[in-house]
Amino acid sequence: MTPVELSRTVLCAVRRAVDVGALRVAVPARAVVAPPGPGGSGDYATNIALQLAKPSGRTPRYVAEVLRDQLSAAPGVRGVEITGPGFLNISLDSAAPAALVREILTLGPRYGHSDALAGQVLSVRLPVAYEPRAEVVADALAAIVATQGARVHLHRGADTHDGDAETLDLRTLPPAPGDPAPLGPDAARWALLHPAPHDRPRIGAEHLAQRESNPLFRVRYAYARTRALGRNAVDLGFTAYAGDVEVGVPAALLASLADHPRLLLGAATHRAPDRLARHLVTLADATLAFVPTVLPLGDEKPSAAHRARLALVEAAGTVLAGGLSLLGIDAPEHL
Repeated sequence: MTPVELSRTVLCAVRRAVDVGALRVAVPARAVVAPPGPGGSGDYATNIALQLAKPSGRTPRYVAEVLRDQLSAAPGVRGVEITGPGFLNISLDSAAPAALVREILTLGPRYGHSDALAGQVLSVRLPVAYEPRAEVVADALAAIVATQGARVHLHRGADTHDGDAETLDLRTLPPAPGDPAPLGPDAARWALLHPAPHDRPRIGAEHLAQRESNPLFRVRYAYARTRALGRNAVDLGFTAYAGDVEVGVPAALLASLADHPRLLLGAATHRAPDRLARHLVTLADATLAFVPTVLPLGDEKPSAAHRARLALVEAAGTVLAGGLSLLGIDAPEHL
């Protein structure tokens, strides 16, 4: 179950509570779910009970208890715990990671794509003269918003009205302090896309460093490792299978994979390629922490657990490669 699906499940629980008269409140348009914070538990947490307490005339604890009863019976939910003043901490069925991996491997690079912004047009204004950062950001934005069904119209120089389209002015974007071309196309694009829009990018050799301090290296290296594991597994006589993943998988890895659709939609909605870039770094770090556990060690024979772990890292590689592609950056299989 992805965060988007879990959000819908939470809203359905609210709707059922209203229908049976346990709550008297308008059902909100969205429910935010996220990995639990300090003191939390389970796979995801939501503050929906605190959000609904005042308009329902009830305490957050009462609302949380009502929603816990509704959520506990929902498919894919293993359990719900209330923490703090009324946070709902949700644990998903053990089969949920397997379903997530199957979804990613089935959809491939289209995982996270939707029609959430279908019909929207973004009018982007570019400087008259070629400016590398504005050009690269516009190109990445066109690819990212297209994953959610929207389109980009580019205009150069003078203000241009494009009907009812939203306008994004990249002429005010802090420019690159120097020519990024010597970095090569991939490192140059990363140097221009990774910083937040209000930050001035750095153009230096650090983007070419083959070490952990370089976020681009970590992302590409994580992808290359997922591909190498697949080749090594074939040599050992087994392939990936999206089965149940045993306890011990880093929660950050599953959360990053499940959260990718929301992050991709957020990058499109907020016109922020940097959000996608930072998400890829988070996913890469979680993947690299998991890869040492994938292959059998010593005389250990390949098992169903190894096949499930391999499927999980292949899913991570799929998301990493897809994200880099949207940023216009190559994902090498050997690094």
